[in-house]
Amino acid sequence: MKPIRRSAVIAAVLAGVLTAGAACSSDDSGSGDSGQITLTVDTFGSFGYEDLFAQYEKDHAGIKIEHRNEKEHEKVYVPNLLKYLETSSGAGDVVALEEGVLTNLRGRSDKFLDLNQYGAAELKDDFLPWKWSLGQSLDGKSLMALGTDVGGLAMCYRSDLFEKAGLPTDREAVGQLWPTWQAYVDTGKKFQEKVPGTKFVDGLTTLFNASLSQEAPKNGNVTYFDASDKYVADTNPAVKTAFDFVTGLNNEKLSAGLKSFTPQWQTGFKKDSFATMACPAWMLGVIEENAGEAYAGKWDVAAVPGGGGNWGGSFLAVPKQSEHPKEAADLAKFLTSAQSQITAFEAVNALPTSKKALADPKVKDAKDAYFSDAPVGEIFASTAASLQPVQLGVKNVDVRTVFEDVLVALGQGKLSPEEAWKKAVEDGRDKAE
Repeated sequence: MKPIRRSAVIAAVLAGVLTAGAACSSDDSGSGDSGQITLTVDTFGSFGYEDLFAQYEKDHAGIKIEHRNEKEHEKVYVPNLLKYLETSSGAGDVVALEEGVLTNLRGRSDKFLDLNQYGAAELKDDFLPWKWSLGQSLDGKSLMALGTDVGGLAMCYRSDLFEKAGLPTDREAVGQLWPTWQAYVDTGKKFQEKVPGTKFVDGLTTLFNASLSQEAPKNGNVTYFDASDKYVADTNPAVKTAFDFVTGLNNEKLSAGLKSFTPQWQTGFKKDSFATMACPAWMLGVIEENAGEAYAGKWDVAAVPGGGGNWGGSFLAVPKQSEHPKEAADLAKFLTSAQSQITAFEAVNALPTSKKALADPKVKDAKDAYFSDAPVGEIFASTAASLQPVQLGVKNVDVRTVFEDVLVALGQGKLSPEEAWKKAVEDGRDKAE
């Protein structure tokens, strides 16, 4: 299962990064002669909304939904979204915002509807309190977005490859293999001795983000920026600890060197390129979509080393440029309702932000057939209420991308560990300024 780069950064994006334009949005979504309204919904990854869209269209005869889904989040979806917001044209009527992107945009509430003005204020008690707070504008005067999911953490693994390696395959026994991250590395070395054609983990970036999500609560719930939005990646022990961990894993040659959500990473699912990967709840839907039916029952879910963590989660917002603000706001409320969150969880394991949905037996007692009937409700939903939000700076996405790109270069042997850390910290500081 990524904030605004104010005018200077947006200008740079417009000048260089924007190479993949999406189809035009609500410019052509008027009612026309038929009286029908077309609402465009922009998402990335897997949100599990297909059945919900069909239901909404059935219940609202005058509404047609156009779904634009982009798999490449950071290099396509985010730059396009920023362009659309800056030019006030091209964005969907409803847009999905990863929590880091929303953090960046919280100071640009002028670009979004205040959903409080469209009946959302009465929904406050339906959501986890911290998730609701993150959807508010920086000044607290408006509600910019409604939460869709949170990112409780686990570890996904290929049980068939574990069997091939002579390792336990039962999820409880697998979880006991790695109570710590060092035990996880030791297990990886045993695995690759037996299955040398497959790397133990997909890449350094997923593990880095997972480890960082665990280290942050030990260090004031901050990562690259402190509560005052000061860049602290070079002094925050959480960042160095996570970085050193994946550097050590890389030294053991356990990584396939893939970066999440790239075409190479997506292809790796069908080539047995890796046997494990860190899995926030929303990642399960991504795995199923990329691996496909041929791998159903070959994936399973176990406890993550170090115990728990909160990585990611998203929101829905309505840009002010929408030609149908009321209808768009109504759709956003529908998609984030308790029942819709349950439906999305059943579809792609998007862990709800609704307290009612989390308590529903369809969530807390859920098992996932694709993941060998793993009790995903028990694994994820039981800890959702205790998850802590991590402080994200306005330029969190920019800095995180720097660290991820450096780790990819490290995994490809282009940088030494010392060079990688220095470059990540210095380039991150440049992005933070």
